[in-house]
Amino acid sequence: MTIGNAILLGLIQGIAEFLPISSSGHLAIFQNLFGMSNSENGHLFFDVLLHFGTLIAICFVYWNDIVAMFTELADLIKGRKPVVKPGKRPFSAARMFLLICVATLPLFLILPVNDYVDLLSGRTFFIGIALILTGFLLYVADKMVVGKKNESTMRFKDALIIGLCQCVATLPGLSRSGTTITAGIATGHSRNYAVKFSILMSIPAVLGATGLELVKAIKAGIDAALIPAYLIGMIASMISGVASIMLIRYIVNKGKFGGFAYYCWLVGALTLILSLIFG
Repeated sequence: MTIGNAILLGLIQGIAEFLPISSSGHLAIFQNLFGMSNSENGHLFFDVLLHFGTLIAICFVYWNDIVAMFTELADLIKGRKPVVKPGKRPFSAARMFLLICVATLPLFLILPVNDYVDLLSGRTFFIGIALILTGFLLYVADKMVVGKKNESTMRFKDALIIGLCQCVATLPGLSRSGTTITAGIATGHSRNYAVKFSILMSIPAVLGATGLELVKAIKAGIDAALIPAYLIGMIASMISGVASIMLIRYIVNKGKFGGFAYYCWLVGALTLILSLIFG
């Protein structure tokens, strides 16, 4: 693992984690076709740090929302009178916390088959097909009528539907952000809120996945000599993650998912071709 490889993979992770182009799919493509880095080569700890970098990016951009959720939740538990902001209902942030919890529940369905899902990361042909499917999802999202639901009016049924979509999007090549944002728009939410909920609901998912990977990394062993390169890659993933969150918020607000659809179709098709050539 060179510093150059660490920076490149960190940039890919941070950019593709939040843009609707599948970070897991892009990382797997680079790993499978170009042999840059993978868990079999002892870089599980690097994967953990890359995900940690994107988690820091989320906290940086949505820090006020995260603080509001936990503050209102504490007020609700202690029976304190809420501070109501203009256009918001009482305890709307605490309600969003509960909605995220509901949306996270379907991920437990993945635990029994998690190892089989991980094996798909080595199937480059499958990833190509999943990227093409992601392109169709994004194309459809552009054509949908935008709703007005937010954290005050979102139903728990909506959160469960989006959570189930996130569960399916654990498949490599199928964009988690693209799938959940599309599901949010399809269930009648505003574009801005669909993006916010999609990103915030990724926090428990990232924490859970990182925890599982950390256990595996410790068992596999960590090469101390590679830690400086790993940390540089984590910083690259954090910085590019912040930039991609800001970009996706702007793009979705403008209703410009179509460009990502064409990108996913192109990369998916190239991946299929390269997988057939290189096996």
